Amino acid sequence: MPKAVVIYYSKTGHTKKMAQAVAKGIQATGVSTDLKEVAKARIEDMLGADAVVLGSPCYYGLMAAEMKAFLDSSVREHGRLARKVGGAFSSAGMLGGGAETTVMSLLKALLIHGMVIQGQAKIAHYGPVAIGNPDADALDECVKYGKGIGELTLKLAR
Repeated sequence: MPKAVVIYYSKTGHTKKMAQAVAKGIQATGVSTDLKEVAKARIEDMLGADAVVLGSPCYYGLMAAEMKAFLDSSVREHGRLARKVGGAFSSAGMLGGGAETTVMSLLKALLIHGMVIQGQAKIAHYGPVAIGNPDADALDECVKYGKGIGELTLKLAR
């Protein structure tokens, strides 16, 4: 059975809520899904998964330092994540506060690892974002995004 891992950092709990919703969407497709705080995640969690989704609050338009440190530690495994499905999401303090650039910073790291990233035509194109505490619409978008990640994972894991 294909497996996914959603790894996130959350200081206020906003990004954690998004991570739970993304995981719910992935699980709805039948893909086994682990949810991990970045402090408890290990590179082996990424290596053992068919899909990896990262979530971080936006700090100055970039991912949180805790997530960056985790990704920096993945350098020694360069190339071993190739052809796995990747995705990202972010929360920010205000509209125009850099949430999309944070998602892009996460996706860049996954692309450098050789991962497969699927854009979204009908929802947030790069990955879900929320302003502050995610409302029902943002959480619904996270679930839909997770379903897309799960469906792609199932296709590629054949």
